[in-house]
Amino acid sequence: MSLVSESELEEAVKNYSDPYLSQNLYELKAVKSLTCEKGKVELKIEMPYVCESIMGGMKQLLMTNLEFVEGVESVDVQITSNIAVHKIQNDLKSLANVKNIIAVASGKGGVGKSTTSVNLALALAKEGASVGLLDADIYGPSIGMMMGFPEGTRPETIDNKFFVPLEKHGVQVMSMAFLVTDDTPMIWRGPMVSGALQQLLTQSKWNNLDYLIIDLPPGTGDIQLTLSQKIPVSGSIVVTTPQDIALLDCKKGIEMFRKVNIPVFGVIENMSVHICSECGHHEALFGEGGGERIAQQFDTELLGAMPLHKTIREQTDAGTPTVVAAPDSEVALLFQDIARKVAAKLSQEALDERHAFPNIVVSSD
Repeated sequence: MSLVSESELEEAVKNYSDPYLSQNLYELKAVKSLTCEKGKVELKIEMPYVCESIMGGMKQLLMTNLEFVEGVESVDVQITSNIAVHKIQNDLKSLANVKNIIAVASGKGGVGKSTTSVNLALALAKEGASVGLLDADIYGPSIGMMMGFPEGTRPETIDNKFFVPLEKHGVQVMSMAFLVTDDTPMIWRGPMVSGALQQLLTQSKWNNLDYLIIDLPPGTGDIQLTLSQKIPVSGSIVVTTPQDIALLDCKKGIEMFRKVNIPVFGVIENMSVHICSECGHHEALFGEGGGERIAQQFDTELLGAMPLHKTIREQTDAGTPTVVAAPDSEVALLFQDIARKVAAKLSQEALDERHAFPNIVVSSD
């Protein structure tokens, strides 16, 4: 039996390029070990972002590459993921038991921001992450209904100080809708809204989250800017439609996040094309290419273009969003792709050095 070349094994691994970051696994520092004993190769990979749905294909490609190396008799590839804590804006204090917060915003209402937030959270959970979802739309909370919680659902409390987030479809959820009735209007001024959201965020006992998705209120006014300055956020997404008026507000959303030093991972364009439920005909009712133009203008990325299809609305209204209601549908797969893109982009942001080392206490005892 011929000796197996270590350099050829490494080269075989390098021949696999990550589809979302366009780097090989050594460049990503994802290779934890590569050993060969008597022709038996063992490769251990630790991905920096969640990607469970593509791990099978990744494993097969790596095995094929390694099996072509002379002298290799068998290959065992093990792939896991490990989510790091990334830097937050302006050195704010991070949230306990939450590694990363991703804010989802829109310049105006009615563009599908909450639907996007819900499906993104569910898609990240399907990719293997521990995920939370916070409905920060104090005036019009809708996440509870979208996630299938009946009216009147209330969270448990701990010592009358902390809320225990409710769980549905594998996602931890908190919303102002759990604290008021559907008929209760929130007639509050800006400072009251900011205070209520801060309280809802910090007094919820999140359980070891990799990602917390925050569905921000629509708009880019004082409330949104204040929240962006006070909530420790690792990155953001802006949702729009192809309409010119929505695109104008999308620009404001991007500028708002950049003003407070929050990375913008990209733009999601909803209602990009209407799909007829009868014949399947595609028609761009609200224009086309707007999201791509905004992404190019602001040096960011179009994360995805979601179709206008009545099943998205029907499934969300029924409390079973598309990602769980029709996991193999075109729309669900688009959301999965967006979730992996967002997770991959976050993995490339600077780490929070405060979590890199344990606290060291020097005592004179």
